[in-house]
Amino acid sequence: MAPDFNSFTVLQKDRIIQMAWEDRTPFDALRLQFGLTPGEVVDFMRANSLPSSFRMWRKRMHGRSTKHAKRRDPEISRFKCSRQRDTGNRIAKR
Repeated sequence: MAPDFNSFTVLQKDRIIQMAWEDRTPFDALRLQFGLTPGEVVDFMRANSLPSSFRMWRKRMHGRSTKHAKRRDPEISRFKCSRQRDTGNRIAKR
């Protein structure tokens, strides 16, 4: 049975779309966080994207090994790029 995509809040929908677009975030992370299988992520993106944006996303994700934990390089054990800045809530000191 397909999940009801309307049960997600606006913030959850935004986060799902953001995670789906990220190259290093595997579908397994979406399954753990939101309970969506890779096929359901495709259906979600189709339902919540413009047709041209969906086609662009599908073309980008097709064959991308980093979106599948079993196919990704074993040296990649994190979701965040090593060059990505830390997003902690620290106050900058001058």
